[in-house]
Amino acid sequence: MQRKERKVKNRSVAIVIHEGVQALDVAGPVDTFHEANGHLKDEDRYEIVLVAASRAPLHASNRMRLIADMTFGEASRPFDIVLVAGGPALPDAAPDLQLNEWLRRAASHAELYGSICTGAFILGHAGLLEQHRVTTHWQNAGKLATMFPGSNVEADAIYIRDGRLITSAGVTAGIDMTLALIREFHGRDIALAVAKRLVVVAQRQGGQSQFSPFLTATQDPDSPVARIQTLITADIQKRHTLASLAAEVSMSPRNLTRHFIQETGVTPHEFIQRIRVDAARTILEASDSPLKSVAYACGFGAADRMRIVFKERLGVTPAQYRASFRQ
Repeated sequence: MQRKERKVKNRSVAIVIHEGVQALDVAGPVDTFHEANGHLKDEDRYEIVLVAASRAPLHASNRMRLIADMTFGEASRPFDIVLVAGGPALPDAAPDLQLNEWLRRAASHAELYGSICTGAFILGHAGLLEQHRVTTHWQNAGKLATMFPGSNVEADAIYIRDGRLITSAGVTAGIDMTLALIREFHGRDIALAVAKRLVVVAQRQGGQSQFSPFLTATQDPDSPVARIQTLITADIQKRHTLASLAAEVSMSPRNLTRHFIQETGVTPHEFIQRIRVDAARTILEASDSPLKSVAYACGFGAADRMRIVFKERLGVTPAQYRASFRQ
């Protein structure tokens, strides 16, 4: 995308805050931009301001007090980057008409606009997600997709840049997103220097599924589907086929698949793969067992097969996963 000329000396960044905001959604990007300033020329630094409905102190979700630099009324000039910080209550919060009006206007003039974590719900209420690829915290991705069906929600992404819109996954993913912008604007070396200073990875491998089990429980624990889930979980080493699982609950394979999808949203095969990956993750995090032993214990059969499944589903190999998450 061709960048438009900035009309101010530094790259201006407005971050929207609100009552109940996630403190790290604010502090993460602010600190990352601030660290980048130490590596940039005076004329190419970031000017960061917090914007809210008023200058009265706000309480973050952890009860930390934050105070905006500008009100919506005061923040009338164009900003190069406009970001909305998330908060745990946002998926269930009513639209804020004053915020929506300011955000639509600010986004229309910005080089980039976007959100950290559940800030995507505010963008959705402002009508800024339509026809865009977006992401948010994995726990809220389904609700975002339901509330704003005109958007294309990708639940596993750490961050997504779609034209002028950029959205990130949960909490610390705001740092990943900010580093990606710094890398885009100023190059890999400066992004790497900032990442080293913050003691984070410059470019995280894999997606959100590294951090969440992505398994769906059934509403009825006595249903045939729940019985199948229990059976699989109790013996993940066993070779479970659709025919053998259907026989366990006296159903046809086709009927079992239909019920399984209705109750969990996935096929029996998909559930088996997910439970095996989750079991392998637990072992990799907690032990130094050889990869071939982990693969056998979790039903993959061979380490090569486990490696293929991990790369497909998590974007990293078992060895890379262990290096990142070994306790």
